[in-house]
Amino acid sequence: MEKETAQRQQSHEGKKGGRPLKRVKRSHTLVVRVTDTERLLISGKAREAGLSVSAWFRAAAKKAIVVARLRPEEAASLRMLSGMANNLNQLVRLAHRQGLLTLQGRCRQLLNDIHNKLQQIGRDDRKGDDR
Repeated sequence: MEKETAQRQQSHEGKKGGRPLKRVKRSHTLVVRVTDTERLLISGKAREAGLSVSAWFRAAAKKAIVVARLRPEEAASLRMLSGMANNLNQLVRLAHRQGLLTLQGRCRQLLNDIHNKLQQIGRDDRKGDDR
């Protein structure tokens, strides 16, 4: 049996015909579901780049930057915002009991703090996320 395998290998070594072997063999398949609109958009971008859809996807995947949904500082800001909203709710209840004018200054300060936090969270440079 070993002699037959060795003979076959020797007989094939001398031949130079056929397609050359690829350096990197793509052996895995990735299936992605897209809508008709997304498919047209992707194929249009691939055509503009002069690439096949598969090559375009590989290039896009290599260049992609993964961004977490919430960075730790954003999560901390949202927790702080939630606490501020609770404080505002408590102040409104207190204002109903004691009168509005006594709590006006505290409410104004808290509203300014909430506004500043919302502006800080709103400064997001991520685009086209469809969230």
